Amino acid sequence: MNPASRRRIAIGALLALAVGVGSILAIVRPWQSAPDCQPGPAHPGWSVARTWDEALLNAIRRALPNPPVHARNLFHLSVAMWDAWAAYDERADGYLTTQKVTGQDVTAARNEAISYAAYRVLGSRFKKSVGASDSLLEFDEVMESLCYPTDNQTTSGDSPAAVGNRVAKAILAYGLTDGSNEAGGYADPSYHPVNPPLVVKNPGTKLSDPNRWQPLQLEHMISQNGIPVTNGTQQAIGPQWGHVKGFGIPDGGADGVPMDPGPPPRLGDPATDQQYKEEAVGVIRASSQMDPASAVMIDISPATRGDNTLGRNDGHGRSVNPVTGQPYVREIVNQGDFTRALAEFWADGPKSETPPGHWNVIANTVSDQLGPNLRIGGKGVPVDRLEWDVKLYLALNGAVHDAAIVAWGL
Repeated sequence: MNPASRRRIAIGALLALAVGVGSILAIVRPWQSAPDCQPGPAHPGWSVARTWDEALLNAIRRALPNPPVHARNLFHLSVAMWDAWAAYDERADGYLTTQKVTGQDVTAARNEAISYAAYRVLGSRFKKSVGASDSLLEFDEVMESLCYPTDNQTTSGDSPAAVGNRVAKAILAYGLTDGSNEAGGYADPSYHPVNPPLVVKNPGTKLSDPNRWQPLQLEHMISQNGIPVTNGTQQAIGPQWGHVKGFGIPDGGADGVPMDPGPPPRLGDPATDQQYKEEAVGVIRASSQMDPASAVMIDISPATRGDNTLGRNDGHGRSVNPVTGQPYVREIVNQGDFTRALAEFWADGPKSETPPGHWNVIANTVSDQLGPNLRIGGKGVPVDRLEWDVKLYLALNGAVHDAAIVAWGL
């Protein structure tokens, strides 16, 4: 057989092989035969903002309890979702970004932009946390359920993904300069406790300054959400937090105290020594009310609790329901049971979303109960659940973040 004939036979065989392989691929290629992705949220009544808020709450429940850090993450997620939503509204101002875009289907564009912004922020914040593998998987699953590819990292153009990725980029850059020391694991290298650790298993109390914090040292230490802690000595959380940038509060200044209520009472100070002792005794008396053997019964109805002055805890209840005009029915419970339940709720425990997260759970529950006619401030035309949620989360978590800065700055 001459060379030309051999070449023709070889070319023909290759063509036949190519056709055969192509036919096989046409049969087995799943990306051609599978139906298009259909978004299917696990909770049809939730907005996409609610879906991401719940995903963050789940991540907080897996992580080590750190209320100021979690408050910050809740706020920054809220900023991400608000800025992505506001990009499609001519009158709304973004918090960190000012981009404005248009789209034929604004609702779909907002859902996508919000999701990319939330996904990038949460992925960055929880990649080194306890429970990271489960949390990152949940974030991926949310994106998959919404049919958004996670590898779309574009920041160019006006696509919803680009809008969301730009928002996330701005927030993550802001977070590295807000005073939290995120890059250093939120630690404050300059802080060292004045008092040595109190070894709990040893009798007696030894400390240098009773007016300063003393860490406890336990032989077997378990964190609030049930995670074993290898170093048995408590570590201070957020000593620098008063310097973190807030939402609506003034700058903390050189002392890191954005809202200064004045110095606390001090033992040994002639002016406040007695107050110090009285408040210490007050803590002991309050703790005694948690005695499970106590037979004291109390009324916890709105007739005896609440109706506080704004910003204070000075209420004594209402004589009648302000809506119905009828007196409240008494609700008699055991004082020990009530006070323990109250303390344990706010002190947290396994799978807790910590106090900042509690307020999100409460807000979501209340929003669900308000029904479909949601009005901002109770006035105006009803808004859809997405608009309600992004505005609620920005206001709520801005306040929670500010509260953490003020509390940890004292």
